Amino acid sequence: GSNVLTMSSHIQIKPKTAAQKSKTSSPSCSPEPAIKPQPKPSDKLNPKTINPFGADSRTPSAFAATYAKGGIPCRLVHGSVKHKLQWECLPETVPFDPLLVTLAEGLRETKHPYTFVSKEGFRELLLVEGATEKAIPLLPRLVPVLKATLAHTDDEVFGRGLDALVQLSAVVGPSLNDHLKHLLTNLSRRLMDKKFREKVTVTLQKLEQYGGKATVAIIKSKIPTYCSISP
Repeated sequence: GSNVLTMSSHIQIKPKTAAQKSKTSSPSCSPEPAIKPQPKPSDKLNPKTINPFGADSRTPSAFAATYAKGGIPCRLVHGSVKHKLQWECLPETVPFDPLLVTLAEGLRETKHPYTFVSKEGFRELLLVEGATEKAIPLLPRLVPVLKATLAHTDDEVFGRGLDALVQLSAVVGPSLNDHLKHLLTNLSRRLMDKKFREKVTVTLQKLEQYGGKATVAIIKSKIPTYCSISP
């Protein structure tokens, strides 16, 4: 009987001590970095670990943090029929650097409202006057971000990546050709998927439409089966 009491008292004390530790550590979060850089192999299978600390979610969490701090100058407005964005200032006055890149990174988000804000914000920013001159210098930074979006396993994320790529191509035109080969591998892979075959094909045709004849050779170098829309 005494042994049982001793064991139970230990059991009661340990959670209490852990709770006290968590209370003292939560405001400063100082112990967290010391623990998290050493994940166990099994942590990859743990959804709780993947969401806040997983490598795949670093960019989305960064976008969420930027959004929470007011670093994204637009907000979601819930409408009765559909949602829309409300900009804190005219999109024409917003610096593309780094906002366009930040919005592109947000395309990999899987949670509301980040999914809508990133997709719609990226689209609307590219519609402003002078978007071509503002977007072209950012291509070396935008393309790797779009490449990661197109490589994402989430179907909706991939779809947003396709839409964003077409929108960007429409704005920068042939300037995208120098970077196009980096994006085609992921498009070629999804072309094998019946679910995305038509949308990927349309995307390639749009890239050719906006990029010109030189685009055809670039596409065919990675996707030999592509048929040009030119006569």
